[in-house]
Amino acid sequence: MAQAVETAFKRGTGVARFLDSCNLRQPDRTPVWFMRQAGRCFPEYRAMREKYGILEMAKTPELAAKVTLMPVNAVGVDAAVLYADIMIPLEGMGVSLEILPGGPVIHNPIRTMADVQALRVVEPPDVQNVLDAIKLIRHELEGKQAVIGFSGAPFTLASYLIEGGPSRTFEKAKRMMFSEPDTWAALMDILADTCIVYLQAQVDAGVQAVQMFDSWVGALNPNDYVRSVQPYTKKIFDAVKGMGVPSIHFGTGDSSLLELRRDAGGDVISVDWRVNLDDAWRRIGYDRGIQGNMDGTRLLASWDAVETGMREVLAQAANRSGHIFNLGHGIQPDTEPAMMARLVDAVHRETER
Repeated sequence: MAQAVETAFKRGTGVARFLDSCNLRQPDRTPVWFMRQAGRCFPEYRAMREKYGILEMAKTPELAAKVTLMPVNAVGVDAAVLYADIMIPLEGMGVSLEILPGGPVIHNPIRTMADVQALRVVEPPDVQNVLDAIKLIRHELEGKQAVIGFSGAPFTLASYLIEGGPSRTFEKAKRMMFSEPDTWAALMDILADTCIVYLQAQVDAGVQAVQMFDSWVGALNPNDYVRSVQPYTKKIFDAVKGMGVPSIHFGTGDSSLLELRRDAGGDVISVDWRVNLDDAWRRIGYDRGIQGNMDGTRLLASWDAVETGMREVLAQAANRSGHIFNLGHGIQPDTEPAMMARLVDAVHRETER
């Protein structure tokens, strides 16, 4: 099914080069997009944030579409990533939350089996506003750039739910994982089922690839990952295989888990700047694509620093099919859009085939 969709896109467009790389075909140029590119560093977005909250914007299709398209129009990236938040499907599960400047706050954190049993698997109508935004974005892009949907991964979502918000140590989450394995398993299972429904709904609405964010997976050692996290992540990626779109598996601070994350699934494995891209690709295997991995803080420095980082990443990719140029994590708020646009142009120019 995915192959039939892909062939409809003209070579030389952003969507064609992005999908070519996801599927290990050599594109005309290396595709570029940036995590957290939707909004954040754009003055127009900041003006919107003075009027609207993050969740309000993410759940208003017209506003979400407008922010999603900002970097496409201003920077020239090859893919538009949906402006949303990984917390959104949790509301449909029965979680009360808000997003404050310091991050998400869960008003009814999950601490017991009874708390887990009170949750329900999200259904597409619960996220209809997100699906409507996707349809608007696809219409506006007219097949020129790819549309990427996403979900948080079970471990990262569970960490927020149990901790009640962001954490540096994940003490509460790990305590449940170690001392209440049945409760942990029940929570991870319902989160995995929710991710599958949510991603399928996004695909049905029109996204052409999906990325799963396991932002906090670097807090785990390999044995704990295999026992308590990998089965649920794999369950999701196994399900995505039947959805007809490529998948990207994102993690950060997890160089000890690269092979295990590969085994959990994903057509493309996204790596951060803490590992050289060529070393990571050898470990992952060349039968998978790779995404990354310039340090995003270079974009806050001089163009010479950006160009050096870009050339290092491209040299490590060695013109091999399957590379998507990105940062190791997200765009910093103080990044100048003009610097992003210059980087996109430079990657395209350097990799023209």
